[in-house]
Amino acid sequence: MRLSKRSTGVTMLAATFVVAATGCSTKAPESSGGGEAAAGGDVATDVGIEGETINLGVLTDLTGVFAALGNDITNANQLFWENNQVCDTYDVSLEIQDTGYVPQQGVQLYSGMQDNILAMQQTIGSPINTALAPEYEADQIVNFPSAWSKTLTEIPGTGVVGATYDVEIANGYDYLFEQGLLQEGDTVGHIYFEGEYGANGLAGSEAVAAAKGLEIIPAQIKATDQDMSAQITQFKSAGVDAIALTVAPGQTASVATVAAAQGLDVPILGSNPVFAPGLLEGPAAEWLKTHLYVASPVSSFDAHPELLQQYQEAYPEATPSLGVVVGFGMAELMKQVLDQACENGDLTREGVLTAFQELEEAETGGLTVPIRGFELGKSPSLESFILQPADVPGGATVLQESFEGEFAADIAG
Repeated sequence: MRLSKRSTGVTMLAATFVVAATGCSTKAPESSGGGEAAAGGDVATDVGIEGETINLGVLTDLTGVFAALGNDITNANQLFWENNQVCDTYDVSLEIQDTGYVPQQGVQLYSGMQDNILAMQQTIGSPINTALAPEYEADQIVNFPSAWSKTLTEIPGTGVVGATYDVEIANGYDYLFEQGLLQEGDTVGHIYFEGEYGANGLAGSEAVAAAKGLEIIPAQIKATDQDMSAQITQFKSAGVDAIALTVAPGQTASVATVAAAQGLDVPILGSNPVFAPGLLEGPAAEWLKTHLYVASPVSSFDAHPELLQQYQEAYPEATPSLGVVVGFGMAELMKQVLDQACENGDLTREGVLTAFQELEEAETGGLTVPIRGFELGKSPSLESFILQPADVPGGATVLQESFEGEFAADIAG
């Protein structure tokens, strides 16, 4: 394992969250576009800027299978931009729409906002991002997805916030091997959603299997399938040594409940969306706290107590998940891109896309794993945290700080 160097001295309070953009000016030697001038006429603009307000879009899931995650990410996006500006000049307004994790709904909602936004602060779900890929590319949209499928890295302007699912789950396998929880030649049952999310997670399992001689028993399900009894029964009969999951929290709860009832005492490895702290209020809580290992692009609240405090003050009724950290991390990355575009004197969509493509080795003060840049077809990061459910704010604690596993570089592209 190769541990990353964690950045230090960066406050997590949004009011002073200025990781990368210092000394930013809205003035440039020449305007690089023919759009409406803003901030005194020194920065070129075209779509999504009214006066000194930048409009960004959010297509999230507030009512579907990832509603808990979507609410926290979106709240964090809002909280970040309530306390930050672009180049100390532009306020940011978010147009938020709920897709319910339905791709066609996402496409329709985007059609209603596309003429009013400069970029997409968040689009949740690999299926929705994939459905919108043609529009995003045609509109030169910079988009930070709440999804980590490798197929999304092939969309120009789409910035996956961390390692793609195949790299991420491979790092999780690396951790299991390092801890003696899995051995070469073992059998792993992998439950995964149909579509890009699940397929990319399974690809990670298969890549590790080829390197370590694992036998993978795949079990594809739909996002609407809730009872995992048949799959766990199959796995037990096959004598699996571990279970891998690329699903949503509801399916994770079912897996843990059924495995515990059947006495299938094996580790469970999950891609980052598989867990939500609400699972610790259910019957599977104790099993999850000793069996589930989550490969994650973000750390826990242990490393960001100021962020937790700020979020709880703003949303006192919420039970914060680590989606809060994801939401702040992706907003910080958007700020870095917009600040650079502003510094370049070009806040047109084309100018923002250029600034996005120039972003290299981005750091977010430890909110997310280090980003090595956004190259088409490549995982933006090689690193992951390993988390485990625990009775702490956010519902998880860090077992392994951000690291690059044995298989990451070969899988990442």
